[in-house]
Amino acid sequence: MQFNFLNIKKKNLLQTWRWFGPNDPVSLQDIKQAGVQGIVTALHQIPHGEAWTKEEILKRRNELNAGGFEWSVVESLTVQENIKTRSGNYAELIEKYKQSLVNLASCGVKIVTYNFMPVNDWTRTDINYTMSDGSKALYFNWSDLAMFDIHILQRKNAEKTYPPAIVEKAVKKNNTCTSTEKENLVNTILYGIPGEEKRSTEGMKKELEKYKDIDRAALKSNLAYFLQQVAPVASELGMQLAIHPDDPPFDILGLPRIVCSQKDLQDIISYSAAPSNGICFCTGSLGANPANNLPAMIGALGNRIHFAHLRNVARDEDGNFYESDHLDGNVDMYAVMKALLTIQQELDHPIPFRPDHGHQMLDDLNKTTIPGYSAIGRLRGLAELRGLELGIVKGALSL
Repeated sequence: MQFNFLNIKKKNLLQTWRWFGPNDPVSLQDIKQAGVQGIVTALHQIPHGEAWTKEEILKRRNELNAGGFEWSVVESLTVQENIKTRSGNYAELIEKYKQSLVNLASCGVKIVTYNFMPVNDWTRTDINYTMSDGSKALYFNWSDLAMFDIHILQRKNAEKTYPPAIVEKAVKKNNTCTSTEKENLVNTILYGIPGEEKRSTEGMKKELEKYKDIDRAALKSNLAYFLQQVAPVASELGMQLAIHPDDPPFDILGLPRIVCSQKDLQDIISYSAAPSNGICFCTGSLGANPANNLPAMIGALGNRIHFAHLRNVARDEDGNFYESDHLDGNVDMYAVMKALLTIQQELDHPIPFRPDHGHQMLDDLNKTTIPGYSAIGRLRGLAELRGLELGIVKGALSL
């Protein structure tokens, strides 16, 4: 495949780094040494559903500027649960969401990531999975989730939503796990986003109840309605909206997941013709489903990819997976990077990407870190991805 690199500086992807704010153990000075061009962050201290004020946005932007960075991407401007269920004060919440977009645009922040995952955001069952080299990774195991769902959360008829073999494994685990192991599992599944309000199992039960009459079609309809309200506003503001895929990309806890496949993503694009309506292409989330052909998906989505998360996963025969090294897993990262660069050649702005997650390794093993977001593991991932991109570009130029 040949590329037309008329202006190589404009044709590379934009390297970014996620920062959780002033309380992030990885400081802006640390990130400066990684050599990235932009920061991905959010105002996690603001409750879901409340409008982000210009004052708070400028405070964060100025903090980044003082450290030598631009605020490249918001991750995330959370969609409150009442919007997802289209219930209660959802109309008021959508107006507040629009106001947040207006305020962000006025401060020069133009790419906004969000997700439509009901109740639980990203879900893992182990955040300290030990790799063969001694580093630690994030891990998802179906029988562990089933044990939590059936025996700890005790969701009604939960056992009917898992294959019999998984239910059997869950029973055995429940009978042999210690109380400490069960507590760790609960804390992991309920972990959420750093800096945001923590949930309890009772709180989760109440949230799940709100979805008892919402199936896949209804949730898709609610997402379509949301986009039809906010995407035209974002387009008028010159912004880009990027929906993050469901993680993992399967129904869990009796909840429908509607951002899991190429068809799902193309459906989302069809919900609003506004050019702001686009995708955050997460290779780790989508790569957990073996049915997804990621390079083909990139080609199909084209310029609707507004942001990319690049990480890898290693799956087993039961569908369990751990987050592997960025260039070593079931995701063909070479083909993914090549496909993204192909799209990039047709754009007049760089697609931002970040090294998504990384192993806790080396000296970070002795530190308190945010799961998936320790410095050294992500720095290794960035170095690998940076080298991969450079190799593809240099190879294309030599043709």
